[in-house]
Amino acid sequence: MKKVICSEKAPGAIGPYSQAIEANGMVFVSGQLPIDAVTGQMAEGIEGQARQSLENIKHILEEAGLTMADIVKTTVFLQDMSLFTGMNGVYATYFDGAFPARSAVAVKALPKDALVEIECIAVR
Repeated sequence: MKKVICSEKAPGAIGPYSQAIEANGMVFVSGQLPIDAVTGQMAEGIEGQARQSLENIKHILEEAGLTMADIVKTTVFLQDMSLFTGMNGVYATYFDGAFPARSAVAVKALPKDALVEIECIAVR
């Protein structure tokens, strides 16, 4: 059985998908754009955008009763690999100790012309 997870502190889905789905003790968080749920605005620069994407993930996990420490895998989508260092510096501050497994890839384009989008899988 699956359960839809939705946080008002993260931006709503911009398409036919859920912010997150829980199934069998695993929470699959959809790719989070760097949009502030309160203002609807996108953060500036790669550091600000990475931070906002991770904050959105954090809010969704909190809604599920989890924390960033429960993440086992992330995938980072970057508009260009030249943004990797800036994203990586911010990313490192969101985890303590054992980092989750991670993939980081450059893509041709992201929705709303974002510089970064991050998705993750967390477990109970």
